[in-house]
Amino acid sequence: MIKGIYEAHLPVSNLITSIEFYKKLDLEIAYQKEKLAFFWIEKGRSWLGLWETDMVNTPYHPSLRHIAFQIDKDNMQDIKEWLKERNIDVSTNFGFPPEKQPLVLPNNPQAHAAIYFKDPDGNSIELISPLRLDYEEEFKMMTLEEWYKFK
Repeated sequence: MIKGIYEAHLPVSNLITSIEFYKKLDLEIAYQKEKLAFFWIEKGRSWLGLWETDMVNTPYHPSLRHIAFQIDKDNMQDIKEWLKERNIDVSTNFGFPPEKQPLVLPNNPQAHAAIYFKDPDGNSIELISPLRLDYEEEFKMMTLEEWYKFK
């Protein structure tokens, strides 16, 4: 019955500034009006809504003001350079500074590679890729470079 997530939403303080930021991520505007813009994540399958509001001051928590975009595992090695070309700084997450990312999340029995940054309002943006699914093996969080040596 359920096929996936169609939409997610984030609060922003200035819609025009946020539109420019999300365009740098190569997302296409699907719909826009005065205080709302939708960007296609995957055209016809999923989109992101940005709402200009004073609610952007709600303190960050992983359950609020966070979105993760899936990318191909093969792109994870070059993702820092891709972000740098767009003047987007990687942020420290889980104690891993930018130079130690992408990192590998030990969500046993899954493992995911991820890298983190923030939009102009401090919303947490994650680029993530599955490395393996349904494989029981305990390990600690590590850099992607360490993962390839570990595997």
